[in-house]
Amino acid sequence: MKALTDHQLRTFFHAAARDFDVRVPVRLYDGTRSLGTPDEGELALCGGALPGKITAVFFPQMEWFLHVDENSVRTPEAPAKPLLVAGWTAADLDCLEFVDRFFAAHYRDSVYFSKREGAVLVGVSGFCGANGAIQRIAGKNCDIELIRTDHHYAVKAYSEKGQELTAALPGEDVPEGSIAHLVTQSEALPQDDLQILRRASELLLADKVPPEFWRKIADRCIACTACNLACPTCTCFDVFDRATSNNGTRRWRLWDSCQLDGFMREASGHNPMGEEGLRTQRRIHHKLAADVRRWGHMTCYLCGRCDRVCPTGIGIVAVCREMVEEYGNHV
Repeated sequence: MKALTDHQLRTFFHAAARDFDVRVPVRLYDGTRSLGTPDEGELALCGGALPGKITAVFFPQMEWFLHVDENSVRTPEAPAKPLLVAGWTAADLDCLEFVDRFFAAHYRDSVYFSKREGAVLVGVSGFCGANGAIQRIAGKNCDIELIRTDHHYAVKAYSEKGQELTAALPGEDVPEGSIAHLVTQSEALPQDDLQILRRASELLLADKVPPEFWRKIADRCIACTACNLACPTCTCFDVFDRATSNNGTRRWRLWDSCQLDGFMREASGHNPMGEEGLRTQRRIHHKLAADVRRWGHMTCYLCGRCDRVCPTGIGIVAVCREMVEEYGNHV
């Protein structure tokens, strides 16, 4: 295990760009952080989870997946280089593990996996959360983990590809025991929000939350869709065709949102989710109850994005807290 400085990591990412399409957290001119190339801004690994949907690097907001014209039927070409993506929190990596399974189930999504396969994942943990707070150590689901200590990053490789990439790093060798205190602190992080979600899931599975609760929450929703746009495990998309030159047609997919009025509207005009309360219920019920039945577990991994971006305070943890306070004694 190596100990690297910020400068050495910048050098590493620039060097990796010879063989990979490298995406790292960068600080933009307005001070915010985003996923970009190493040349697009100052490296900004610290600061907690990136604001945007980090899984968008493999499942972008809008992309075409089929082109038909007079001469051919084709799909997008595979990327010229595999991706190397840094900045994943432990929760983000849990999200991606689920999204991988989602896009592989029943029908394997070749467009998604053309970007996902061969990608190198670099997690970030340790004292790199907001304002230097400790961020949970992943210890899995990534090829390389950058564990921030007081003065440097301990670089730990898990996969064969990660070991290959880090073998020639110039940093000082450090023993595994040097991060033992961080592992202990990571394991001791509070799990209050997780307990809230589990309790809310029990209530939803037992059908103990009445419609009036969802109508009350929906009254505060302005349908900005920020929750869906930020959530790493939201996978709904719409499909549309657009004409191209040479009498061609290109088929696109675009993220959809269960908070929009037309989300489930049928061609007949019937809309089984025509009430805003039903759509708000679906957003929470989907991840905490329907997916429990389908996948065997909740599909919210507490990345925190929806609660941070919601302008009216109805992110998933906030709603579940209200739910448990009102109906928690009903089971």
